[in-house]
Amino acid sequence: MAEGAKKEPLTFRIRGMDCAEEVAVLKREVGPLVGGAANLSFDLINGKMVVAEGHGRADEIQQRVAAAGMEAAPWTGSAEELTPWQRHGRSVLCVLSGVLLGLGFAMQAAHLGGVAAAFRSELGHGLPTVVILCYLGALLSGGWYIFPKALFAARRLRPDMNLLMTIAVAGAVIIGDWFEAGAVSFLFAVALLLESWSVGRARRAIQALVALSPTTARYRCPDDGDIMERPVEQVPLGAVVLVRPGEQIPLDGVVVKGDTSVNQAPITGESAPVQKGKGDEVFAGSINGEGAFELEVKSGASDSQLARILQMVEEAQSRRAPSEQWVERFARVYTPAMLVLAIGIAVLPPLVLGGGWARWVYQALVILVIACPCALVISTPVSIVAGLATAARMGVLIKGGAYLEAPARIRLMAMDKTGTLTLGRPVVSEVLPLGDRTERDVLEIAAALEQNSTHPLGLAILERARLLEIHVEPASDFQSLTGLGAEGTVEGRRFWIGSHRLMEERVEESPMLHERAQELESSGCSLVAVGHEGQVCGLIGIADQVREEAASAVQALKDLGIEKVVMLTGDNRRTAETVGAAAGVDEIEAELLPQDKVEAIRRLSGRRGRVAMVGDGVNDAPALVASDLGIAMGAVGTAAAVETADIALMSDDLSRLPWLVGHSRRTLGVIKQNIIFALGLKVVFIVLALFGMATLWMAIAADMGASLLVIFNGLRLLR
Repeated sequence: MAEGAKKEPLTFRIRGMDCAEEVAVLKREVGPLVGGAANLSFDLINGKMVVAEGHGRADEIQQRVAAAGMEAAPWTGSAEELTPWQRHGRSVLCVLSGVLLGLGFAMQAAHLGGVAAAFRSELGHGLPTVVILCYLGALLSGGWYIFPKALFAARRLRPDMNLLMTIAVAGAVIIGDWFEAGAVSFLFAVALLLESWSVGRARRAIQALVALSPTTARYRCPDDGDIMERPVEQVPLGAVVLVRPGEQIPLDGVVVKGDTSVNQAPITGESAPVQKGKGDEVFAGSINGEGAFELEVKSGASDSQLARILQMVEEAQSRRAPSEQWVERFARVYTPAMLVLAIGIAVLPPLVLGGGWARWVYQALVILVIACPCALVISTPVSIVAGLATAARMGVLIKGGAYLEAPARIRLMAMDKTGTLTLGRPVVSEVLPLGDRTERDVLEIAAALEQNSTHPLGLAILERARLLEIHVEPASDFQSLTGLGAEGTVEGRRFWIGSHRLMEERVEESPMLHERAQELESSGCSLVAVGHEGQVCGLIGIADQVREEAASAVQALKDLGIEKVVMLTGDNRRTAETVGAAAGVDEIEAELLPQDKVEAIRRLSGRRGRVAMVGDGVNDAPALVASDLGIAMGAVGTAAAVETADIALMSDDLSRLPWLVGHSRRTLGVIKQNIIFALGLKVVFIVLALFGMATLWMAIAADMGASLLVIFNGLRLLR
């Protein structure tokens, strides 16, 4: 490492980086300085380049970027302050080029006796000096941003589209066709301007997420209770923030006072407002409804759900899709090949067939113009960014272009049960009092024994007791029975609570008791027995609720051609079969440990091809990594699941799964359309050029048209 190298990543804003080909140039130029291109990452949409920590010095990197015809400035994180020329210079020069081109052609037509005569004029036909100066001004202003990059490419012997265009312009000047030279320069400038606009359009789609969260928050001072308004970055954790009706929620937190409805669509994509009350979680960027409420801040501004979405969307742009990688590899071979073809067309026919040099040099220039890979190179990144931005707006966070394309190729979907197909919140579904006990008696004993429980089944019992307004003192002499349950003293008597297995150990089951227990378990409930010495006081059935949209989402996946939907769970088979039947899955694998889920994913992948895994818990994380595509339930999901997954459903809405598959297929379809159209048009014009039927201005107009069409076709995905 060079002396004085920084020990943290170096981040730059790159002015002039609007195309994937310019990224390739920076990799070649800056890569050797920083230990290889692997130490560089790029965000084309935001014009950002990041150098891995400990590699290179800022001043040397900036010099290399400048040598590549671009400008590197330290990244500040805030919106870039641009001079009027930096904002509008490209547009001004493009308009100037067009005006001078039109003026020159009008004077040429007047000099030769009409527009038709101007078009029929021979190459090298004598023109007034003022006309030539107009065309010269048109080609210089149109090529102002092109010629320096072309010079760099020529010095490095790395032909790119800028060099191809420059050679075409120079060739037209040499053979005396000033109008063609000016037209090529102007139309290519228009194409680059539109390309820059398309990148800006995608950038604004991403920046729209940033505007979701307010910059300030009102919170109650813990010392004197006064209300203060401060930037969200300065609001401490644990502070109580006040949110008025209709306001945007400034920070993630938990409601501590008040009831309201919240529009979470900006974060989770949910179409309907969600009711919120004490204890419910709310997200920064959500929109409060009709009620005022107070929230306790649980995450800082930089750690909010919205901040994580923005960070992941930004990082996603550097994870290139397979189609992007293919286009880049193809362009590396394609551009030099077209240059060789053009040279061959210019030289071989005159030498071998005795044709006129001017004609074949002209057709070679046409080849160079139509060979420009601009439309091909821009076709994929625009589509990918538009697809990522739309998915984020719909509450589906995709961590890279590769993962945006992956759902389109999935053949099998594996899903966890608890928290994925079900809500992940067990509730008491049935209480069966026995003997002379009532339902309330059974719940009072159970709640007393579970007062300090953190187990999901115990919390479900306490929640049912709270709803029935049952208030009891915790059991005394409490003792946990590992893996079975617990026991303690309630109102001077010793009671126990636990699983079916504990009940079998403590009492001798009568046929009636056994039948009732079997009925509860057969219905998909987890059985909790409450007893006193050798007597059972009652049975409690606790079940996790299947999501309302689970069955319709599974069916929609099948309608889209997903061959099989499999449920993987660590729960017992009887409960799993009940949930699986309700959700409509094709296959069930139950009583699985985390490593068993990984093995199941590998087994399914071997049988069916590409497999996606949908889960929410820590125990799902290994399977999410092992699958071809990991999808996490983003809101209820654990941090481990969300971090290891490739895609997160921020609304925990399973109906987003079929939407994701459809969106991925639409994106892949648009990319294929763009690639086929861009290459097909070039083949057509190459053939026309070989037969002498194409002109320079026709070629550049066709290339610009192709760029326009692939850009607008890609931007359709923003809808």
